[in-house]
Amino acid sequence: MMALSALNQRRWRNFKANRRAFWSLWLLLLLYGLSLFAELIANDRPVLVRYDGGYYMPVFKFYPETAFGGDLRTEADYTTPEVKCLIVAAGSQDCWDDPDGIRAEVESMGTAAGSQVNKGWMLWPPIPYRYNTIVDTGGVAPGPPSSQNWLGTDDTSRDVLARVIYGFRLSVTFALIVTVLTSIIGIAAGAVQGYFGGLTDLLFQRFIELWSSVPTLYVIIILTAVWAKSFWLLVGLLVAFGWTGLVGVVRAEFLRARNFEYVRAAKALGVSDWQIMFRHVLPNAMVATLTLLPFAVTGVIGTLASLDYLGFGLPSNLPSLGQLTRQAQQNLQAPHLAFVAFFTFAIMLSLLVFIFEGVRDAFDPRKTFR
Repeated sequence: MMALSALNQRRWRNFKANRRAFWSLWLLLLLYGLSLFAELIANDRPVLVRYDGGYYMPVFKFYPETAFGGDLRTEADYTTPEVKCLIVAAGSQDCWDDPDGIRAEVESMGTAAGSQVNKGWMLWPPIPYRYNTIVDTGGVAPGPPSSQNWLGTDDTSRDVLARVIYGFRLSVTFALIVTVLTSIIGIAAGAVQGYFGGLTDLLFQRFIELWSSVPTLYVIIILTAVWAKSFWLLVGLLVAFGWTGLVGVVRAEFLRARNFEYVRAAKALGVSDWQIMFRHVLPNAMVATLTLLPFAVTGVIGTLASLDYLGFGLPSNLPSLGQLTRQAQQNLQAPHLAFVAFFTFAIMLSLLVFIFEGVRDAFDPRKTFR
């Protein structure tokens, strides 16, 4: 295991001393870690199937109905009484005539129509719905919370809790990817501007002024009309127009630090410019940079939700918290949608802000904790 340097050990101690940030980190890691296994938590396919002595994992692999003694080569519908009976009764053909009766016979006596069978079973996720599963509630949509749907259903009768789990994973992953990419580009551009200055700084500043004046929303509307909406298209667009946010802060820190004594000493010793920039100056500029990261992460999540709300974000078949917010606004008679959207955003954004606030304070040499 790689040992931390004395400086990084001090930063980690400072971060742990900030209890709000420390426990927010663990809570966010727990929630995000669980969402990474969303397919095992919320799915309309069984996690594990035992059929005629063999084991199958439909949650990860396609199995036709014929694999369980059925007639169709399409994917088995594990929610139908016939397929449930085929799995429990080891493919007994009597399931087509009386599936419920055959299942009851197998459960009680271990036989199907008088014949001994190798009893099977299915292990379902805690939430037996995917984010796009249409739920038959027997009533109108959106439906209120119930024992079948813990947070109710949306206006197309899809389980809200399943969509929140998948949407939380999608939003956090999207925000982290965009923030990392924009930070890399913005920090590199600001470092080059501030360290070299002169004509390089002047040209970069003029380019950034022109680039920042481009109406981002109009560009997104135009490009999503030309190309099909996708996750990576939206990532590319937000990175292309979002990297300028960190340039000003990093540039100012490098302009201030490039005349410090340790930089002059490094130049006198023949250290290369790139090594001075990213090994010596950049760590000292990280405090000001990290101050903006909470706003960058929450801003990306807010931008994604806003675009989805307006209909210019991710494809409509993907789970989105912005779509949930729009449904809440369109269905005021279903207040559970508004409460779920509000508390999901509030918890997610609060945890992120608390964590990055702790990271910023941990990197600040003037900040101490008792």
